[in-house]
Amino acid sequence: MFPHEIFFFGSLFFLVGVGLESLKLNFLILFLMAGCAAVFVLLGFWKKNRRFFWIAALSVFVIIGALYSFSFDKNFKGKFVPNGAKYNFRGLVVNNPVSKGNYQDLNVKTKLSGAEVIILAKVLRYPEYHYGDLLVLNGQIDKPEPEGYAQYLTKEGISGVMFNSELNLIASNQGSLLKSLLFKLKNSIVDDFGKFLPYKESAFLSGLVLGERSDFSEGFKTAMQTSGTTHLVALSGYNVTLIISAFMAIFLTFFRRKTSFFLAFIFLIAFVLMTGAEASVVRAAIMGALVVVAKESGRIWNPRNAITLAGLLMVLVNPKVLVFDAGFELSFLALVGIVYLRPAIQRYFRIKEEAGVFSWRDNLLTTGAAQLMVVPVLIQSFGSFSLISLVSNILILGLVPYTMILGFVSAVFSRISYCLTLVLNWFIWPFLRAETGIIEFFGRFGLSLNLSLSWVFILIYYSCLMFFIYRSNKIRTSQAL
Repeated sequence: MFPHEIFFFGSLFFLVGVGLESLKLNFLILFLMAGCAAVFVLLGFWKKNRRFFWIAALSVFVIIGALYSFSFDKNFKGKFVPNGAKYNFRGLVVNNPVSKGNYQDLNVKTKLSGAEVIILAKVLRYPEYHYGDLLVLNGQIDKPEPEGYAQYLTKEGISGVMFNSELNLIASNQGSLLKSLLFKLKNSIVDDFGKFLPYKESAFLSGLVLGERSDFSEGFKTAMQTSGTTHLVALSGYNVTLIISAFMAIFLTFFRRKTSFFLAFIFLIAFVLMTGAEASVVRAAIMGALVVVAKESGRIWNPRNAITLAGLLMVLVNPKVLVFDAGFELSFLALVGIVYLRPAIQRYFRIKEEAGVFSWRDNLLTTGAAQLMVVPVLIQSFGSFSLISLVSNILILGLVPYTMILGFVSAVFSRISYCLTLVLNWFIWPFLRAETGIIEFFGRFGLSLNLSLSWVFILIYYSCLMFFIYRSNKIRTSQAL
């Protein structure tokens, strides 16, 4: 095997081990994989074939992945177990509070039972609290229910939940100075969008540029879900690539290429921290960074290994994202669909390379491939799938890059000149009005697929997609010959 193949298959089998352990198949994994490794080692000696030794080594990677996940889970659960008792404690707000209706979610770091833990406190929206606030809380800490939600919070490092607790502010600005400044900058940009644009359009621009969704009305959230456009406000590798490229273009005006490249990555890290460093944003940042690194270094872009590296890094930091973070799963599957399924569809149906008017053909292929890849997970996680998402996305995706770029420029101008920002937002508003109009129009139809899928069906579905990609590659190879 070549080094890049060893990396890919080793990482893949490691991730399989993490995933199986997350599904509580601990003993079964160890027993089966140890047996497989022993069998393949014996076959390697008997047949004198190195391939069997490679397979045996890969089986061991499954065991390593399972043990890694088990160790992470054991260490986390050993910290603190909520029992419904009342606690009075001091804690530090370690997130940028998220507003949801009449409430705000605070992640509060504290010490309980001799261990440092994070408690999710759901408190009234007003008064508002901020990152770095030191609070005194008094209330009941419960174990999250149901089990799926508990696992999701475990992924976030949260041990328990408090509802309507009594709390008092002791001091402010007690957290990291850098994170505090970045969160304040983000909140300031969101406020500036609101000064120059109508409420709905400014909220949507905040979602596109910063992934901020707290100001969305319930009606608009429903319209986005029904029209299948919620992904627009989930920062992706495409968005991040735009961001890095924009920063590179700005810095190249003043600095050399290497200096500009370095500065652009510093800004990328700051952007990730400013948006809360969510799993989807970190994954997008890694993917976007790898694309730019490949272009700048002149090396061949290998999407398979890049996707694997992005997933591996995130799972090493937190193994729970692999199974218990729907956003992580959807973003990776959509990326796989765009990288592998999209060209397969284009080759099989002999679709022209031209993007088409308003990029409709390109948007159709990209959206169709991504949607086909994520359908089972969407239905399994949210219970439904929008049947009109393909049409709404074809109409809206061509406008999004221009809106994002203008939005970033507006965020910069708002730090410099009120008049320049006001004039620029006159040009941004038509884009935003068209996009929100499309979302609301298709959101009225309510055409969705509501099913309950078995794991057997999901396995068969993805097996069929993989076979289709394989057959399409065979067609390309035969045509080349």
